[in-house]
Amino acid sequence: MLKTELQETLDKILRNTVNRAGGAPGVVAIVTDREGNIYEGSAGVRDINTKTPMTIDSIFSLFSTTKAITGAALMKLVEEGKVSLEDPVKKYVPEIEEIKVLEGFDINGKPILREPKTDVTINMLMLHTAGFGYEFFSHEDRKYRESTNTPTLLTSTFDSVKSVLLFEPGERWNYGVNIDWVGKVVEAVEGKRLGQVLQEKIFSPLDMTDISFALTPSMEERRATMHTRNQEGTLIPQRDLVIPQPPEMDMGGHGLFASIGEYMKFIRMLLNDGADVLESETVTKMAQNGLGELKSGGWITSDTTLSNDGEFFPGVTKSWSYTFQVNEEELPTGRPAGQLMWAGLANLYYWIDRENGIGGFWATQMFPYQDPASYLGYLEFESAVYHLLKKHSK
Repeated sequence: MLKTELQETLDKILRNTVNRAGGAPGVVAIVTDREGNIYEGSAGVRDINTKTPMTIDSIFSLFSTTKAITGAALMKLVEEGKVSLEDPVKKYVPEIEEIKVLEGFDINGKPILREPKTDVTINMLMLHTAGFGYEFFSHEDRKYRESTNTPTLLTSTFDSVKSVLLFEPGERWNYGVNIDWVGKVVEAVEGKRLGQVLQEKIFSPLDMTDISFALTPSMEERRATMHTRNQEGTLIPQRDLVIPQPPEMDMGGHGLFASIGEYMKFIRMLLNDGADVLESETVTKMAQNGLGELKSGGWITSDTTLSNDGEFFPGVTKSWSYTFQVNEEELPTGRPAGQLMWAGLANLYYWIDRENGIGGFWATQMFPYQDPASYLGYLEFESAVYHLLKKHSK
């Protein structure tokens, strides 16, 4: 039986991930097909100090795995004819006109700015081609924030996304705060907080209850502690390292908390061509390369406590869609070309394979991003799923 073999094999991978030297503190991993979860597992602890066991219903800070949900809400508004992807963002969020292009810094370290020649469109935000960056993936963005006292993103404020454009809008792909701006567009169109829009348009139809920008008492009780790995490789639990509660702004790019089982309902919706939420044509569009000749790639770190330098599957051509990374070639794990994936800063990784009707999510709560313990565990996890699927299809 496939399910039995998945359970045995994947449980072993989870145990190895937490038990080997320098391993992850705790992990939750789930695999779904179009019908429901075919594997659920957890290993390790929520907190290495308290030794509270990691459980399937543990609550994770989702970080950038939030983005796809915000993107789906925007696509719902496109379906409803309330917004067009080609619209300039300033039509809905005039504050974007305050954002300038960074040309460099003068001898005193003051930013040299110019007006962009092109309006930022919603399409550019969705595809990460608007020119925005992230403070932990860009030395320039970081320097700009420091020189202008722009607050860090982890403050969950609108001011924190009012940074700077690192290049002319539309010029290239660069991962950044774009989807936080998409969230502001959604709020402007609907006249409601993003969390409320997601509740009405996505969570409610999919019966996703254990997910929110603001932690309920039950969620706080089950929340996995964030751990950081220091220079010596030791993990340090940081219970207070958490997005402000309740947040001043619902951050569409990184602000959701959830148990992983809830996220699987969203993945299943996409495996089932939008069932109960989106039209199948919309999901097809969401799964296609939107970059044309441009490509998406890796990242450099400008904060080694939060992220390592990295890239998913170097050497494999990758593009971007609304709003996922698309592998344009088959991957070493066995995932076929043209499928979807993305990740969250605290070492959370998911993939959505619409061709085979399979999706998986691997969740830990640890920095820096692409930590070898968690990331290599994830690669092993995805590879084992494809190996077993192939074996059982013969």
